[in-house]
Amino acid sequence: MVVKKKTAKVEAVVLDEEKLQTLIGTVTTCFHAYSCVSVVHQAGSQLESLTGDQPDGARLDACLHTLCLVYTSLQAKNPLQRAIASALGSVPAWLQERAVNSLSACLSDCLSNPASVQYPRSIDTVAACLDGFTLENPPVDSLLLSVVLQFLHKALSEYLQHNSVLAGRHIAQAQLMQSCLAAVKTSMLVIQRSQETVSATLQADPSGCELEETLSSLLGCYIHILTDEEFIQSVQSTAGMAVVLLVRSVMGCGDEVVCSLLRGSARGLDLAPPWLKWRCEGLCASGRPPGVSLYLCHGALAMLSWKGALAGPQWEQLLLLVPNTLLELDVSIKESSTAMVVARVLTLWSGAALEYLQGEQQPCPLQVSQSLSGGSELQRHLLEHIYSHWEHPLDGVRHQTRSLFRNLLLLHQRISPSTSEPTKDPYITELTQSLLGLEWHMRGKYGSLGCLVELYGAEYLLDTQPQLPSCLLGLMGDQSLAPYASDLLERLFVSHKAQLASEATAAGETAIEDWMQCWHQTWVTPLLQVLCRANLDQTTYILDYFLPKLLRCSPSSLAHMVQALQEMLPCSTGASGSRGALGALMTCLRAARAQGVVQSSEDGLWGGLVPLSLLRQALVHKHDQVRMDALGLVCESHRSTEALMLQEMDLIRYFLQPNLNSQSPGVRQQTVSLLKKLLCRMKDSAVLLQKRLVQERDQEQAGRDRHTLQQYKEFLHWLCVKLLEVLLPGASFSKCLMVLHLLCLLGQLFTFSTGPDGFTLGEVVTSAHTQNVLYCVASNFLEVKQLASTLLRQLPPSTVGLQDQERMCSVLRAALDLSTSTKPFDSVTATHLLNLLLPQPHLSRALLLLVQFLLQSLHFEVSKAETSLLQAAASYPLYGRAHCITAVLQQLNTESLSQMEEWRSLVSELIAVCYRMSDVVSPVVQSSSPEGLIPMDSDSETSASLQRILQEIQPKDTNDFFTSARELDAHHGDDTQTAHNPAVNAGDLETTVCVRVCVLAAGGEGYRVTAQMVLVCCWRSMKEVAMLLGQLCQSLPLHYTDDNSHIHPGLITDAQVEGVGLYFRQQLLQSRHRGTFELAYVGFVRLTDMLCRSGSRTLQQLPAHWLCEVLQEVKSSDPSSKLCATRRSAGIPFYIQALLSSEPKSSSCSLLKMTMRELIALAMPAARRNTDSSTVPQVHALNILRALYRDTRLGENVIPFVSDGMRAAVLGFTSPVWAVRNSSTLLFSTLITRIFGVKKGKDEHSKKNRMTGREFFTRFPALYPFLLNQLEEAAATVESDSGQVKLHPSLFLLLLVLGRLYPSPMDGSSSPLGLAPFMPLIIRCSRSAVYRTREMAARAFVPFVLVTQVPSTVHTLLRELPAVPGPNIQNNYIHGTLLQVCAHTHQTSTLIYSVHDICHNNHMNLCFCLFRQNSCVVTRGAFLDVLMCLCGPKTSLLNELRQEALSVLMTSDLVTSNTSPALDPGSTQYMLSLAHVALSASVEIPELWGGPRLTSQLLQCLLRCPQYEVRELALEGVLRRLQEEEEEKKRPQWLDETTLSNLTCLALHETHPQCLAKVLTVLSELSSTTELQWRDGVKVQSQEEALMHLLALAEKSAYRLEKGQAQDIAVACLAQWGALVCSCCSEEQPVEVKLTAAKVLVDCTGSVLSSPHLPLGVSTTLSLWRSLFTLLQDEDQEVRGSAADFMSAPSPLLSGVPGVSVCPPVALDSGVGLLCRLLELWDQVPAGVLALTEWLLGEEEDNDDAAEDEAPSLDEEEFLFEKGDLNLWAEPIQWVKLLHRHLGSLVAIFRQAAGSRIQTLSSQARAKALSSQQALDSLPALPQFSCTMEHARLLLRHQRATLALDVLDRLR
Repeated sequence: MVVKKKTAKVEAVVLDEEKLQTLIGTVTTCFHAYSCVSVVHQAGSQLESLTGDQPDGARLDACLHTLCLVYTSLQAKNPLQRAIASALGSVPAWLQERAVNSLSACLSDCLSNPASVQYPRSIDTVAACLDGFTLENPPVDSLLLSVVLQFLHKALSEYLQHNSVLAGRHIAQAQLMQSCLAAVKTSMLVIQRSQETVSATLQADPSGCELEETLSSLLGCYIHILTDEEFIQSVQSTAGMAVVLLVRSVMGCGDEVVCSLLRGSARGLDLAPPWLKWRCEGLCASGRPPGVSLYLCHGALAMLSWKGALAGPQWEQLLLLVPNTLLELDVSIKESSTAMVVARVLTLWSGAALEYLQGEQQPCPLQVSQSLSGGSELQRHLLEHIYSHWEHPLDGVRHQTRSLFRNLLLLHQRISPSTSEPTKDPYITELTQSLLGLEWHMRGKYGSLGCLVELYGAEYLLDTQPQLPSCLLGLMGDQSLAPYASDLLERLFVSHKAQLASEATAAGETAIEDWMQCWHQTWVTPLLQVLCRANLDQTTYILDYFLPKLLRCSPSSLAHMVQALQEMLPCSTGASGSRGALGALMTCLRAARAQGVVQSSEDGLWGGLVPLSLLRQALVHKHDQVRMDALGLVCESHRSTEALMLQEMDLIRYFLQPNLNSQSPGVRQQTVSLLKKLLCRMKDSAVLLQKRLVQERDQEQAGRDRHTLQQYKEFLHWLCVKLLEVLLPGASFSKCLMVLHLLCLLGQLFTFSTGPDGFTLGEVVTSAHTQNVLYCVASNFLEVKQLASTLLRQLPPSTVGLQDQERMCSVLRAALDLSTSTKPFDSVTATHLLNLLLPQPHLSRALLLLVQFLLQSLHFEVSKAETSLLQAAASYPLYGRAHCITAVLQQLNTESLSQMEEWRSLVSELIAVCYRMSDVVSPVVQSSSPEGLIPMDSDSETSASLQRILQEIQPKDTNDFFTSARELDAHHGDDTQTAHNPAVNAGDLETTVCVRVCVLAAGGEGYRVTAQMVLVCCWRSMKEVAMLLGQLCQSLPLHYTDDNSHIHPGLITDAQVEGVGLYFRQQLLQSRHRGTFELAYVGFVRLTDMLCRSGSRTLQQLPAHWLCEVLQEVKSSDPSSKLCATRRSAGIPFYIQALLSSEPKSSSCSLLKMTMRELIALAMPAARRNTDSSTVPQVHALNILRALYRDTRLGENVIPFVSDGMRAAVLGFTSPVWAVRNSSTLLFSTLITRIFGVKKGKDEHSKKNRMTGREFFTRFPALYPFLLNQLEEAAATVESDSGQVKLHPSLFLLLLVLGRLYPSPMDGSSSPLGLAPFMPLIIRCSRSAVYRTREMAARAFVPFVLVTQVPSTVHTLLRELPAVPGPNIQNNYIHGTLLQVCAHTHQTSTLIYSVHDICHNNHMNLCFCLFRQNSCVVTRGAFLDVLMCLCGPKTSLLNELRQEALSVLMTSDLVTSNTSPALDPGSTQYMLSLAHVALSASVEIPELWGGPRLTSQLLQCLLRCPQYEVRELALEGVLRRLQEEEEEKKRPQWLDETTLSNLTCLALHETHPQCLAKVLTVLSELSSTTELQWRDGVKVQSQEEALMHLLALAEKSAYRLEKGQAQDIAVACLAQWGALVCSCCSEEQPVEVKLTAAKVLVDCTGSVLSSPHLPLGVSTTLSLWRSLFTLLQDEDQEVRGSAADFMSAPSPLLSGVPGVSVCPPVALDSGVGLLCRLLELWDQVPAGVLALTEWLLGEEEDNDDAAEDEAPSLDEEEFLFEKGDLNLWAEPIQWVKLLHRHLGSLVAIFRQAAGSRIQTLSSQARAKALSSQQALDSLPALPQFSCTMEHARLLLRHQRATLALDVLDRLR
């Protein structure tokens, strides 16, 4: 224990001889225990009290020497060492010299002749002596300085020499790097602390001395580290600092020498001593690595003092030289880690420049001020660096970039203090406008704007862009942007509040409300609007990121929010999919509660801010996030010990039952997390209450505390019972998962104890409860199994019952039976059962016996499989036993092992049997087509003929498809199969897709096997072999001999480990089945991780050795190689990935660099390697590179090789071999993802997956010349005089890459990247004869035109168009030019304001002339697209252009022709382009095209167009406009009677399904507001006729129901309409149909389902209600949510909660209760009771069961993965119980005598109860494990019959 040092006493204490002797005795006895630190502190206080007149100085010296000796002997960071340092540092002044001498002597002895293994400790000791004392004189004096430096030089030299022999030993290399780093840092510390000594010694003997030689040698070591790229960056960076420090120490200043070193020039070294000059000249030599300059810049900034630096040309030169040097490096670096160092050093430089300017007392030098001011060339280059790196993948680079930007602004402020007002500073104004003009998806924009806010205030930005708050809040829906937007918002509103407060104070205003109202209007009002109206997905992150920050800034704003939202509540429920005012209120209150803004008080929950009724509504709200916010409000608290109120516990009771069965994983996770917070709060507050009870003297308070604890106990008992009761057979997966999670939480926090302490949760747990938990282990879901197993270990053992021998034996028997099941998940169940049994007290030594038994069984089964693999696949697949062994071995505690020899023997047998298993199944998974392979039994007499037939067509397992086509050979079989276990391939036989092989077993039992079963048996066996071998190598202790010949005992030898590695190598390189090599890869990764950490030198070097071997094999592979070149090289990439991922990330990654270089060399096409034998290595290389670029564990380490990989992928397209081109395609796709990021949306060209041209070519500079050269080659083939189409193979790839770039407003008026050479080439590509090429070239052209040059570029493009078409003018050229114009108009809005200039220059007039005279419809369509880009925006600047376009439209085929035009190429696109113009003129903005006079005519032409694409587009535009006008509460002025007539006529005659669906949707929108007149030409149809037509249509197509007409006139066709609706609600219907049926039922809830007049009769109405209940239990969440909306429909019986949406479980319960009340209202209770009883009995389900019982179950095993139609959400037992509960209320008012129908139902129920009980009794023991589905089905059937009998008995 470390004792706090007491304050030294003032008076002196004189010690006599006895006391001094006691002090020495105390010190000499405290070295043996860690607890002696306090004794050393006591000795230190006694030393501090000594005076100078002591009688015995020798004893005092001995005491000091002892302390120093112990100090130099201890390891670093030892607490005793720190205590001794404190004691020696507190000695009085007269004793300090003796203490220093004693410490120096001990340090000299320590460094005199240490062994190399002692170097690290000695280096740590030197550092501790210099850094751990407060002595006035350092312990390293002039005499000891040379000794210390010589020792450090010696250590460094040996380290450098040793590093060259550690190739492949990553752990040893990493340790060596850390030792080097410590040595360099310590040498720097020595030099830094001894600068005066160094200077004095060198000046005293300038001719040469020992110290000079030592310093020269040290400098040589530093330079070696700097120039050796094998060293990691942290060591090199420290060496750079050491070089600059040594130069400064020797020369006093050294700025000239440092400048020379940075330049790499020997000029400026003349003033240095000869030895220093000689060393520095070596560092300045040409050809040094580029990183040297970087690390020297870092050293100069870190080691030189910049604050108050002397003004002079050298300092100014050095200050400006550093950034220029770094910016030169910035273009050439490839590694992301180096980019990180560059960014950090640039930020350091900007900080040093600020210090330099702060220290200046005189005016800033002209050169410095000109270079550092805003707008200077240096500032411009630095801003370019910022813009290129603020989107860098590394967070550190982005952070440093933001800091650099801020410092540049500060430098500008410092140099130009006169322009402190930003609006008067043109540089700041231009910079702000440029930043605001950027796209918001650029993350660097947010940090830069934040810097402007920090320096210039929020009002400056708000004045510049008033809509900034709303814009930023709209971005909060994007998870990737939400953190950045919230940070900027926080800076803005905090700064804005401070500015408003200061302005109010300056103006003398005292009322806070005045300026706070302005602040609320700016920040709170937009927030509430977004919360109420936006989609839930868009507001999730507001709660996480923004709202807590806002409330922290202004807690008082909560009252404003609550008041505003409660005023909105009666009239605002929000749009569909939004939270509404109630959800927004919960969100605000939850955030405030979590921040501690609101507290519970005696006034009620949270100070009475919100009534409990609102909170109860929110807890069962339809939307998940509203429920989660309400639950968070209840559960979360700022204080973890805040006591729970009874109201909070009641709210949890109300919430829990309907929310346990949540299908959303996110909601389940949030629910468990929030309830965990509540339970933790309950536990912490209970502990506090119990402590208070012990100390409480106030009896009244003590009584309240006891009452609270009793409430806690009752609540926890209720919670435990409720959770355990729902774990019934048939419970849904989602409910089981959540319940088990919560029960495990209860076990962790409170324990299921039965003792008197705690809450005694174990008292309420019964044996039936634990059995239901045990049966959850049989679930098909792995997570449910794991949670159930965990919970069973926490429940009281007496209730689990595994201590009972009979019970334990039955569980063990079930586990062993399941381990041989053919269902894979049964073996997982078996492992959980075995793991439950092993911890039992009387089975403590059973682990070894169990593994031996399983191994013996596995031996027997492998022997049988070697005879007949088919019998093994059908009866005892091998993987179950192996999986059990792997799982059981995970329970082995290797630290306390006994019976070592038995375990060693067992491990050897396990490895041997794994090899045997692999030998049995590997012929299948290593076949060229494993999916259809059926090996024939060696002793089967009937297999010979089938084997010969199948072998004739079996594909050869070779790579000869590269050289020749595969031919069928009628004479030769497959040489790859062994005679012992021949295999035949049925994969190419169409008739063998479901072929069965029937075999007669030895016992006469027949079984059937499919190819699928054989394959599953084989690949799962290979998987378990890999897992078992990986587990053995990873977890068992290794038996090996280390470098010192010391034997480390273990269970597995290094030879066995190497053998396992060779096995994995064979499997990964030869397996064809993807599942096999993917899982073998998992086991191999475990092995490679173990190899690096092992102490065996042999094992440490294996990865490098194996890697070299496989690369050599890939190089030499040819068509006869065993390596698989199909299936994307199968397991070869996985093998190399595993080897490379074992390399530590902190190392120099030499293996990765070597591998990438070799693979890229193989992947590149070369003239000397164009033979057939070189194609296979190239394919392998491309496939392996693809895997490495995709591997996230390699991270940024592969970025330096992206450019080369891109070159290989593009050049691979020129290969004549298809396989190379295919692999190149895959590699190219991976690289696009690696460069531009994972696709974040459906938009292929979204700017989230693009980057600016500047950023792209800055990060990958090598691609600039390559892409340019390739584009030159490709563009040369585009235009062909012969008229033939020539496609360059790489053209599409080049245009794809270039098309993902986009221009940046920050590029300014000139392009610094030289992008101009690309432009003429892309323009040439736009003239291609291939349409797709022209399209891609237009898109790729955009980023190469600067924003400021877009109008002039469009002018130029239009000017180049010919005035009239001629014979030499190709339409391809015209079309490509128009596409480029269109692409530019899409990208920027600045062109619209230049259209007047375009029209003025007659460019568009020429285009119109060209359009009218051109017959090419593709070109005409492109021109119309250009028109739409210009005329589409809602601006009135272009009326002349619109009128000209309108004349074109009115004379086009769309208006003038009623017949279908000729289907020429491009005619459809042309008609669609015309339709876009017509839609804009008629529906979208008719007021700008000449008013509504044309609307009817144009819409009629669109709706009657013969081409369905035009009709569909028109209907989409009409529907979109209707929805917009509905939101704007406007009546559509363009919708007249003619248009309505056209729409109804189209609905009656449309044949195309998409168009029919669209027109019905449009009419549905219209019918919701007005009654439609159905016109068919001149004939007017009645509503009944129209409805009959639509019903017939819906019955025939079942595509969509017309919901608007099914309310008032449905009586005319009751039976037909009701049957149609019910048929659309069944489980097998598509989701779209069920959604429409739900909307129909919801719409007719008030008029039909709950009408007091019963318009459809009892039978039909009950059928509709049952359909609604079926939808409420549908598996699709959207269907359930849509059906639950009937609760918010207007109805007299639903008036209790008007307009409130509830979740489906609550809606289901309320719906059944509502139906019961309706039956009373209709006076139909007898008929209703009988109908509901039939529902309860389940006629349909039982009929299905009977059919299943009659059908033979022969085909169960044939479809191994067939799941059938499963509803994983519905819970039939819960539905049956709900029905039974509500039936009880109806039975009580039943007033009819028992009739024949009741008797019939009773007979049926008794028969079903009896038959189901008999079937249950006939099942085997523990049927929940052996026949889970059958047991659950019978149990449900019995429950239905029992509950129905109960109801019927009560009726009688």
